[in-house]
Amino acid sequence: MTAIVLGAVAYDAKVVPIWEGFKAHFESHGLAFDFVLYSNYERQVAAQLRGELDLAWNSPLAWIQTQRAAPDRARAIAMRDTDRDLTSVVLVRAGSGPGSGAVQTAADLRAVGVGAADSPQATLIPLLALADAGARVEVVHHDVLVGKHGDHVGGERDAVVALLAGMVDAACVLDANRLAFARDGLFAPGELRVLLQTAPYDHCNVTALTDTPAIARFRELLLAMSYDDPVVRPLLDMEGLTRWLPGRTSGYALLERAVDARPR
Repeated sequence: MTAIVLGAVAYDAKVVPIWEGFKAHFESHGLAFDFVLYSNYERQVAAQLRGELDLAWNSPLAWIQTQRAAPDRARAIAMRDTDRDLTSVVLVRAGSGPGSGAVQTAADLRAVGVGAADSPQATLIPLLALADAGARVEVVHHDVLVGKHGDHVGGERDAVVALLAGMVDAACVLDANRLAFARDGLFAPGELRVLLQTAPYDHCNVTALTDTPAIARFRELLLAMSYDDPVVRPLLDMEGLTRWLPGRTSGYALLERAVDARPR
């Protein structure tokens, strides 16, 4: 039996045990499955468009790249519950509030630290929000693992460190990462405040370009995974979800705007 093949980007060492575990799960339910890892999303997108992959576990930017290249074929068939309705925030030092003589509104910003140039959550979307708010800023990139579309916290963490050191006026991060950085003690309680929060948007999805019985079975098995299953739960924990949901594309409009607005 020919295996259905999924592409994924190796943004972290845990990617291998995650997909080895999923492979074992699918095969235990009679679906022949394999995966191929890529070092960056651009290669993965190109491979899927050439027909080398049945499925791709895509970043939101990779989804847009695929959808624009194959608008009549691209489908988002599944996503994590944690991929829906995310927001990013622009952080400033807490002492830069009213009466401080420093940053009070987005228009007061001069230098803004962001993540990697291709990060939807730490660069593209928050920079669009700042532009919409009237800010005209110098953008200071923290290009950690470019090509992986911000699927890591390295660039965002570096942007916050730069803010704490006074090297930039603000830092752009995923709101969930802001909370994680606070828990990790990267900054003290009350040391930073949120100047601006973006509108909600969606993140990763499983992308298909064809509709076959094997892909339909893959989706059925994926959506049926239960967090109550002790075999499945560790895999879901590593992948950062409690359940898989049907894919939707309405949550990518904000990133579409950000992609179109970025300098060429």
